[in-house]
Amino acid sequence: MAGIKVFGHAASISTRRVLLTLHEKNLDFELVHVDLKDGEHKKESFLSHNPFGKVPAFEDGDLKIFESRAITQYIAHRYEGQGTNLLQPDSKNLAHYAIMAMGMQVEAHQFDPLASKLAWEHVFKLIYGLTTDQAVVAEEEAKLAKVLDVYEARLKEFKYLAGDTFTLTDLHHIPAVQYLLETPTKKLFTERPHVNKWVAEITKRPASQKILQ
Repeated sequence: MAGIKVFGHAASISTRRVLLTLHEKNLDFELVHVDLKDGEHKKESFLSHNPFGKVPAFEDGDLKIFESRAITQYIAHRYEGQGTNLLQPDSKNLAHYAIMAMGMQVEAHQFDPLASKLAWEHVFKLIYGLTTDQAVVAEEEAKLAKVLDVYEARLKEFKYLAGDTFTLTDLHHIPAVQYLLETPTKKLFTERPHVNKWVAEITKRPASQKILQ
């Protein structure tokens, strides 16, 4: 049986979401570096895994899927008994699962668009020799602050966003948070005590450190 392969770029926030999940599960995998500037042959090969042409794509035996959050959920369910349980302790409890799923939707639609845009302005633009647009930063930080105010209220009641155990809801935030902790946007996390404690907790995990290597 073919092993697990991840097609993506190690610096990509979305790719890191998948790599982080695999590390939490202690699974062996191969990272196939994809840069669509590498040539048409490689591009055609990658597009057979993801017709939309965005990283990451994922292969586990005969299964080929794309979209990072779909991939992480597959891994968490397929390998539920291995490594860290990334689902609710009682994964059959629909109410608990719904809370986790709601948190994943909040991350995908409220947190990530803002965090990724800030990471682009602060980090990736500099890599490409571009200039950070401070007006965009100010606008996106104001929006992210409102999201983090909601998180602060939630984290006053629970250790993690979906309850008292670490789940995919928390994991999905880690790659973007790691980038932002190296930028002036870090202040949005540190000035909120419960968010700050949560961020410290999720980013110090061994799997979180592995994706930085």
